[in-house]
Amino acid sequence: MEIVSRHLLPRLHEALDGFRAVVLHGPRQCGKSTLARLLADQRGGTYASLDDEATRDAAAADPHGFLLDQAHPLVVDEVQLGGDRVVRALKQIVDADPARGRFLLTGSTNFLTVPTISESLAGRVRILRLWPLSQAELAGCPAPGVWDWIEGFDTPARAPAPAGSPRSGRRACMSLVCRGGFPEIVAMGSGPRPGWFESYVETVIERDVVALGDLRRRSVLAPLVRWIAASTSSELNVQAVSSRLGVDRATMESYLDWMETVFLMHRLPAWSRRLPSRAVRRPKIHVTDTGLAANLLGVGPNSLTAPTSPSAGPLFESFAVNEMVRQLSASRPAERAHHYRDHDGREVDLLLESPDGAVTAVEIKATSSPRAEDLRHVAWLRDRLDAASPGDFRAGVLLHTGQQHLTVGDRLYLRPIQSLWATAPTASPDRTSRD
Repeated sequence: MEIVSRHLLPRLHEALDGFRAVVLHGPRQCGKSTLARLLADQRGGTYASLDDEATRDAAAADPHGFLLDQAHPLVVDEVQLGGDRVVRALKQIVDADPARGRFLLTGSTNFLTVPTISESLAGRVRILRLWPLSQAELAGCPAPGVWDWIEGFDTPARAPAPAGSPRSGRRACMSLVCRGGFPEIVAMGSGPRPGWFESYVETVIERDVVALGDLRRRSVLAPLVRWIAASTSSELNVQAVSSRLGVDRATMESYLDWMETVFLMHRLPAWSRRLPSRAVRRPKIHVTDTGLAANLLGVGPNSLTAPTSPSAGPLFESFAVNEMVRQLSASRPAERAHHYRDHDGREVDLLLESPDGAVTAVEIKATSSPRAEDLRHVAWLRDRLDAASPGDFRAGVLLHTGQQHLTVGDRLYLRPIQSLWATAPTASPDRTSRD
């Protein structure tokens, strides 16, 4: 496939300029190694992967020498494989010499939280997360993406995509949902994808979860991953999945934490302010990549296009949430993402809250015929926020699979999902994608 420019690269350079070390973590095969190699080349540094047995043995035998006797910045790829010995040596080195930009550590787990690593490196490192490719990156759109999208709600409507365009229609959207954003999958035909995803899950479970977690009920892990895929965009009910898989609640909470540690899922916390309603506190879970989820569920674009598909809505919601989270993490990390539901049944799929309190509410619906009525809960939230905290409600948006690009009320809009990555592409000399 064509090498794709990653929006996170400028932030990586900024982080190295300001911190002693930088941690870049994210799912396996999301593009960390390629991005890390590129950064090492651009800054005249060294790239070393602990996936290589000889390199790993050298790091284990003499971690101080390994970290010091190479050109900096030194990229240590898959650093979690070096274990606590390498991380503790790095802590000692950066404490002795606080020079900026000496180390970039990458990992396929949130390795600073695993039990085998005793040092958190708190106060010494900047932590950044790389997700699978966003649609904005694949389309060649510049960052900041979502923020420009929000700021552009009041601009004149764009012309809709022509009928039959590959960018338009429910089936085209579901094709993107089923592909997901792993660089290897983007470059691959649909035929080999099931085998790739199967091997991916097996590798993550065996090499990351089992090897690092010392879990007693490893037979539960594969069913748990399938449950996460089937439950994407749902509120997390730990007791329900514990009963379903025959595991006690405390053990299941630990296993779910591991699913986040290896980036198979992420949690979207509940949002609450002092509004005249009782908000539900449970987070929602979203599978990190909808292509992986669709494969685990055995669904494809044709079955998801059917109006009666039970998986289309949840997968489309996760696809849209993931796109916005990926864009924001590479450009505006201070934006906080939440969901909202109260005990009266009002729900909003995604709330983006700025540090100054400004709120954008997003509903996500797998329909090509959106209605203003679909924004009724967003309108309720708008009115309550206007009364409680005037000026905080920025906009309410319904994302859909059709072409409607309309204003349907006071700060209420209908937008096609493609509007998230529809800005004109810009040329960039820094293009990278694969692990």
